Amino acid sequence: MTTTALIVGDLQTGIVDNYPFAADVLPVMERVVPAARASGIPVIFIRFGLRASGLDVGAGNQVISGLHGAGTLFHEESPETLVHPRIAPLPGEAVVLKRRASAFAGTDLDLLLRAQRIDSIVLTGVATGAMVAATLYDAADRDYRLTVLSDACADGEPDVHDFLVSRVFPARGADVLTSHEWTARL
Repeated sequence: MTTTALIVGDLQTGIVDNYPFAADVLPVMERVVPAARASGIPVIFIRFGLRASGLDVGAGNQVISGLHGAGTLFHEESPETLVHPRIAPLPGEAVVLKRRASAFAGTDLDLLLRAQRIDSIVLTGVATGAMVAATLYDAADRDYRLTVLSDACADGEPDVHDFLVSRVFPARGADVLTSHEWTARL
């Protein structure tokens, strides 16, 4: 039984189709997701969505307020918040809905991982400076072993991505590999 899970964060239709930096990650994920599946590694998809009513949007949170105000792009019922069809979850694969940057904040991700005796996670997704970083910090605080696939993450600000994957994530104990390096080890 594997003790590793692949986390695919925020690669949802509305983000991939509207943010070119996110679209660039999709071809990489089209190789990584099948490789993980073929190796028996559980794939857990994370999607971001807010209630259309705005009940989960704090007045003082400018980032979340801005996302909520972007039309239906980030409203949980919108098809735009579904995992992009090119890497769609298979029946039985977990999809976790989150409402903040970290995939752990207010979700059952930790429960899913612990129930499967997962102690190591491989992080992918967008944006590196938001979902990936927030989830990495949260996972480290929960004692998970961490790997980040540098080319399976992206940020609207490439210098932020580069700084995080080259300096910050390794300093926080994460292994940073390319997707080719990781899949070669499977």
